[in-house]
Amino acid sequence: MKVKIYDVNNKIGIEAKIIELKDYKGNLPSLTDNWRFNFKKHSKVKNTKTYVLVRENDEEVPEGCLIFEMRDKVEPFMAYVEIAPHNKGKDGQFDKVAGCLIAFACRLSFKLGEDDYKGWLSFEVWEPTKEEADKLMGLYSKKYKAMRIQGTNMMIIAPQDGEELIEFYLNS
Repeated sequence: MKVKIYDVNNKIGIEAKIIELKDYKGNLPSLTDNWRFNFKKHSKVKNTKTYVLVRENDEEVPEGCLIFEMRDKVEPFMAYVEIAPHNKGKDGQFDKVAGCLIAFACRLSFKLGEDDYKGWLSFEVWEPTKEEADKLMGLYSKKYKAMRIQGTNMMIIAPQDGEELIEFYLNS
């Protein structure tokens, strides 16, 4: 799927795409590449699909990765999402990478979710400390309209909010 990410330094939109692992020609990132998650390992888990966001003109360098899972074959679940280390922080090279991947997961939740789960996307937030987890959950709430399930690290994106993310990140 074609998407557009934002080149922060040059202040321009960049053509990019989200591709499934079977079509990706580069190496999946892992801890040794300074990524937080080991996508090489986690992509082998049963009932998951791995997607990589790459720039159109450099299809081997992952700008972000997503592992999507269908729990019990009916519940859409975003198992892992991460942007490349060079896209993190105030000096990050490309923006909107996480938004495109989360919106893509929302799109999959409409496509693959069954019954009452259709359009709902759930995920868990795990950080080393409670303060870091609260900070990240606050970011997900503010930027991606995710709601925290009280007393847990579980978050969900409702169908109407998922549609807005899809429209903003994938259709604009």
